[in-house]
Amino acid sequence: MGKFEIKEVKTGLTFNLKANNGEVIATSEVYSSEASCRKGIESVRRCCAGEIEDQTVEGFAKCKHPKFEVYQDKAGEYRFRLKASNGQIIAVGEGYKAKKSCLNGIESIKKNAPAAEIIKL
Repeated sequence: MGKFEIKEVKTGLTFNLKANNGEVIATSEVYSSEASCRKGIESVRRCCAGEIEDQTVEGFAKCKHPKFEVYQDKAGEYRFRLKASNGQIIAVGEGYKAKKSCLNGIESIKKNAPAAEIIKL
């Protein structure tokens, strides 16, 4: 079972979703309060069942929100961002060399987020 870890940073609070093996699979934006950070976690839980919009394919089909957007960054790595029903980015993933690894990261979120415990560091 995965876990959400809330931690303080210079400008507020963030959370990381970690898989069973301790690897970070998603990171949040910076929130101004613990309450808003926890709301962000609940939004990830609600939205993680969204479809995958693969923007690396020419003529890709647009999906409705909530959704995962898969794209390539300037360095050529594959990344994803999870967007809520209102279109806001609520979590992002790291860069992956292979698209399959990026898609595996999304599947890990879908598997771990719904029941992940919340820990404040």
